[in-house]
Amino acid sequence: MRAYSRAAQSYGSVQVVTGVATADNVQLIQMLFDGLTESLASAKGHIQNNAIEEKSKALSRAGRIVVGLQGALDFERGGELAQNLNELYAYVTRRLFHVNAYNDLAVLEEVQSLIKDIAEAWKTLPSLLGQTQPAMRYAN
Repeated sequence: MRAYSRAAQSYGSVQVVTGVATADNVQLIQMLFDGLTESLASAKGHIQNNAIEEKSKALSRAGRIVVGLQGALDFERGGELAQNLNELYAYVTRRLFHVNAYNDLAVLEEVQSLIKDIAEAWKTLPSLLGQTQPAMRYAN
């Protein structure tokens, strides 16, 4: 897992991973991470309260957000880092399935920690963009 943590830490220093065009797109990604963080916290509470249906809904939402984040990756411009993040997102998706099947709080907390690292890197991105590159193309 340390390799994934290192990838997450370096995530903020590479501006081209998703081909972000403007701060608005960075804010959209940040909002996705906020929603993902909220969904994971909600799922944790629902597991603790044995609210199975609500837990499943929260984890489903989290999974859809992770798929959206995967879809935003620009493999051409992001290279190895984009590939590493893709693998991390695939890993997170598998872990979410595990959490949903087994109500495993330890695995959920692992996912929360991974997502927190990446989300924090995204929070540093606007200042890096302002210092290094005024605008980038959005890859679609």
